[in-house]
Amino acid sequence: MNRVLVADDDSNICELLRLYLEKEGFAVTLAADGVQAVEQFQKDPPDIMLLDIMMPQLDGWQVLREVRKTSECPIIMLTAKGEVFDKVLGLELGADDYIVKPFDTKEVVARIKAVLRRTSVQEKKEPAVKEVTYDKLSVNLTTYELKVDGKVVDTPPKELELLYHLASNPNRVFTRDQLLDEVWGFEYYGDSRTVDVHIKRLREKLENVSDQWTLKTVWGVGYKFETKE
Repeated sequence: MNRVLVADDDSNICELLRLYLEKEGFAVTLAADGVQAVEQFQKDPPDIMLLDIMMPQLDGWQVLREVRKTSECPIIMLTAKGEVFDKVLGLELGADDYIVKPFDTKEVVARIKAVLRRTSVQEKKEPAVKEVTYDKLSVNLTTYELKVDGKVVDTPPKELELLYHLASNPNRVFTRDQLLDEVWGFEYYGDSRTVDVHIKRLREKLENVSDQWTLKTVWGVGYKFETKE
């Protein structure tokens, strides 16, 4: 039985979601504010979390940051209609999807099942030790460690995941939309700034390290990790 943590300060929404999710076979825990959400998450980690953005004590972004320090648990953000959902921030911080209120409970259940399905498929596909190595470069997703010329370089998780994805598919060109979908994990509309920012930061760490590979821009298309044959 999958466990869902619902964090929302609107008790009516919490009870409605609990009712529908339990009917669908989920075990549901509720949290009424951001502090409660973090405490509940740490006490009994769920399989997936529904997280409202506008909450007292800590808002949804702060809760997301806190959870991502220790867990890759799937998180779906809830946002009220009319609120500006900052998609770039959501992607940067590691949200898996988002739903706008008012929502149809059937849609919420479908989104939860889709995210859980996607994350379980990814886990099955991925090898036990996730590491790619090239001349003077090692990208290890098991330990979340980047080594450049033998030295460990501090790198945020999404930068590391992006580099791992590109380096695992050498010489293959990815569009920005593909990278957003495959690295960040949910459909993204219109703005690909976040990919460009991450590539720029990676280049600063990898510049002139080796002549055997390079992080290359394919103009008008996207990016690739180019290696010498």
